[in-house]
Amino acid sequence: MLSVETLRIRFRTGDGLVHAVNDVSFRVGAGEKLAIVGESGSGKSQMALAVMGLLAKNAEAEGRVLWEGRDLLTLPPAEMNRIRAREIAIVFQDPMSSLNPYMRIERQLTEIVEQHEGLGRAAARARALEVMDAVRIPEARARLRAYPHELSGGMHQRIVIAMALMCRPKLILADEPTTALDVTVQAQIMQLLSEVQRDLGTSVVLITHDLGVVAGFCEEVIVLYGGRIMEQAATLPLFERPAHPYTRGLLRAVPNVEDPADELIAIPGSPPSQRAFPTRCPFAPRCVDAIESCRLTLPELTGGRACLRPVEELT
Repeated sequence: MLSVETLRIRFRTGDGLVHAVNDVSFRVGAGEKLAIVGESGSGKSQMALAVMGLLAKNAEAEGRVLWEGRDLLTLPPAEMNRIRAREIAIVFQDPMSSLNPYMRIERQLTEIVEQHEGLGRAAARARALEVMDAVRIPEARARLRAYPHELSGGMHQRIVIAMALMCRPKLILADEPTTALDVTVQAQIMQLLSEVQRDLGTSVVLITHDLGVVAGFCEEVIVLYGGRIMEQAATLPLFERPAHPYTRGLLRAVPNVEDPADELIAIPGSPPSQRAFPTRCPFAPRCVDAIESCRLTLPELTGGRACLRPVEELT
């Protein structure tokens, strides 16, 4: 359904261009679950905003973002607005700031289907209650009359997911849906997304910096760094045999619940500046396996990895 082809996203700033996303391509089919992982600043959220047509005014996007054959980057605003919520929905990164503090929960849910499907107030309210039940919100009728400040962080996240489901979209972009939640609520939210995907057949793109949350949810993983894909593979092979040094670094930084004494190894250094289009491997300055050619050549994504060194040579 969704095909992203050689997507580039740049931002014009007072200090020059910032190259946030560089030649990224991937596809998402009907009912599929794809994870896009990477550190903050790797371009994950900007790709989601490009799909939704919500990039900042100083952004420039090149390439193609095809949704069922239509290039979302070239659609007029009115047509793009018909696709948002009805066909593609997004769960924004921070649930605490995704809701209007001055509006009751009922209005924030019902206005979506009133606007996009033309439902009356009663039918919209009935749809809201139906969706709230689907995302396991207790005492849904009472919650409709609540304001956001009266709800917990976990309840905020469920409401935001309910907003994304109001028009029963074909694709949900979930941008860091477990951020700022404790581990118990994180598990509940991921279980909820899994049930929604299974019951409705919705495709899901999960955007996160935490490899731990994708292990039992997604079928395929894209590892993003410096605006480029470092590795792309099915989830189980990627966890068992990571083929890129950056992926290995991310996995070493994940706590091992079976062995609390297991040492966490941080990736040295800092993410790259993106003020110039990359002409070498962006991970080379931080990579323990880098060789001289890594600092001179920009590796292409070949066989699911963008690395010049054979897998068997990696430490």
